[in-house]
Amino acid sequence: MSVANLDNFQLERVSVKSQALGKDVHIACRKASSEPPLLLLHGYPQTSHIWHKIAGRLSERFTVVATDLRGYRASDKPAGSDSHVEYSKREMAADQVQVMSHYGFERFSVVGHDRGGRVAHRLALDHLARVDRLMVLDILPTLYLYEHTNMTFAQGYWHWFFLTQPAPGPEKMILSGPEEFWETMSRRESHKAVVWSDADLRAYNSAFVTPEGVHASCEDYCAAASIDLEHDRAGRAAGRKLEVERFDVVWGGQGMMPKFGDVVGLWRRHCGAASAVSGTAFDSGHYIPEERPDELLERIYSFLA
Repeated sequence: MSVANLDNFQLERVSVKSQALGKDVHIACRKASSEPPLLLLHGYPQTSHIWHKIAGRLSERFTVVATDLRGYRASDKPAGSDSHVEYSKREMAADQVQVMSHYGFERFSVVGHDRGGRVAHRLALDHLARVDRLMVLDILPTLYLYEHTNMTFAQGYWHWFFLTQPAPGPEKMILSGPEEFWETMSRRESHKAVVWSDADLRAYNSAFVTPEGVHASCEDYCAAASIDLEHDRAGRAAGRKLEVERFDVVWGGQGMMPKFGDVVGLWRRHCGAASAVSGTAFDSGHYIPEERPDELLERIYSFLA
């Protein structure tokens, strides 16, 4: 699907209430209507543009709502605080629930890639009644990854540790050489299979390479390494698991996730007994929606049928 076709989706900035901030923030959305509702959540350092190869075709069968997460592209970018609560996945998940309520959807399915998968995971934990089916792309649970970090993971996902350094260190380093940073991120073994057009790169970099955008994305990762882990540990201590009726995980066979072993089995340990857990690897790296769009489209059709 071309950039122009994705841009033909209805564009709107939806006002949602932030509990942490005590005020409204605005979440940018692209929407195209059919039925039933499907929420698409992107990852880092990308935007809702990542769905450009499949969103149009999905909109022939679903009401597609593709948002920019809090802190990304045209969504608001709060400054953050020492606790990073403003970018907790609990806050970001609540944003998405309110967006779907704005469009009149009290129950919907979710597909989340990368950071969007982590927001989707928290959304299903905190708002189970709102989620029909959940698919995550190329992730394992955040707490599991931090607790099982080894040299392979630290070298492959080094940005998890770089972006969490005290501000404004990472921000200044990125902004001093944004093209070099993007290139370094993109040539990792797990990420280098994707081919971006000049239009794709403009769509991503125009949104990312601003002081506010870089800082917001650092806050996203700082939250993941702090308050999100607190929430995850509290949930584990209370025996909470994913209870969504159907859960599917798709990962890149050339990526980082299979290095941790049985991806489906690891997710099954985080799901309740009543959840039907499925999963498969694609012959791809990390950016599945852009590397294997046709396969992903068929997987989504089958999973949501």
